[in-house]
Amino acid sequence: MRAAARRRAPPDCGVTVTPGPAGATQERVAAVLADRDAIQANLLELDGNYARQALEGAALTGLTRQRWEKASAALASLWETFLAYSAVVDRIALLGGARKPSKNDQAELAALLTEGCVQLSGPNVPLAQRDLTATARPPVTLVTAVGTMRRAFAEVTEVTSAVEAVWAAVGAPLDAATEELARDRPLVAGLGADLESAFAEAESAVNAARAASNADPLALWQGGRADTSAADRARGQVAALTPRIAELARLRDQAQRRIAGLATATAVARGARTDAVTAWREAATRITVLPPLPPDVPEPPVAALGALATGGQWSRLAAELDRCEADLARSGEQTDGVRKAAAAAIDKRDELRALLRAYKAKAGRLGAAEESRVAARYDEAYALLWTAPCDLAAAEPAVVAYQRAILEGDGRR
Repeated sequence: MRAAARRRAPPDCGVTVTPGPAGATQERVAAVLADRDAIQANLLELDGNYARQALEGAALTGLTRQRWEKASAALASLWETFLAYSAVVDRIALLGGARKPSKNDQAELAALLTEGCVQLSGPNVPLAQRDLTATARPPVTLVTAVGTMRRAFAEVTEVTSAVEAVWAAVGAPLDAATEELARDRPLVAGLGADLESAFAEAESAVNAARAASNADPLALWQGGRADTSAADRARGQVAALTPRIAELARLRDQAQRRIAGLATATAVARGARTDAVTAWREAATRITVLPPLPPDVPEPPVAALGALATGGQWSRLAAELDRCEADLARSGEQTDGVRKAAAAAIDKRDELRALLRAYKAKAGRLGAAEESRVAARYDEAYALLWTAPCDLAAAEPAVVAYQRAILEGDGRR
């Protein structure tokens, strides 16, 4: 661990300072020690940060490579500064912990707390800009050292935080897609070249999105947000493919059963059509206008479907089975419609007959049954309803006309 590296001994500041009040000095020492402990804790947390560790060993490209090279150099300098700073703080702790420090110790402690005693790493001050009595890189105060470390820490954590945010946002859809691909992979083999190709394309899209986010995550950090569009597209590609794979795998397992089921359903549909035709013909002897007979139920191409299953052409088999089943369902609806229409026509005739009888009884109660106009309307409706086949289109208004004649006669009476 970096914190375990050998610390430098603090340089002799060489400055005589009159010590201040003992209480104020002790408070300042305690504050310096607290700062050092907090800095050390944050540096150790940064050292164990997943993003920092991953970036340090990754083959980075593009913007992330540029940013991390600068941040990595800042991090190395940060640790060097911390070791020099910590050595000074250790000396301060030693001097500040003495019960009765000597005047020299008090002077040294005051100097360490206020003067430049931390040697920073980095380039030396150019000779032309140096004072005659200055060193190539003069030491700085504790406050300046902390400020330098704070800026370097912010530079590093800005990069690691952005990288973490991108990896978290992009990783969720890509991990979900990867899990689905792992579940689908054992099912794909043998489902057909088109589906195997689509699976390979989806897998490549997921891998490409992951590789791009691993190599240059900061390219996806835009406006303080992670751009997950590529990962979302790859996730959607896999999500759209998964139900198709499941459907064809299920078809592969149940192909023969489904083909046999189609043949059975066709036989049932033919039986239903036979019954509907019988009902239609019976109704046709009683009612003049009926809907046309349902079309014949075609024989399913069982042999051709079996050949597709034998050849492993599951996509074509699925399409053919879907078409046959849809045709069979449509034929069943037509058959049911004809059967219901025939029954409804008979029911309508019987309903009109019952109404005519009821109106005749009412005419008798009113004494209008023998009136010529009323009787004529009755005879007309009766002839239509009791003639086979019955013309419902003419019979219904005839019954209404008989009812109206009764009501009009009642009004005159």
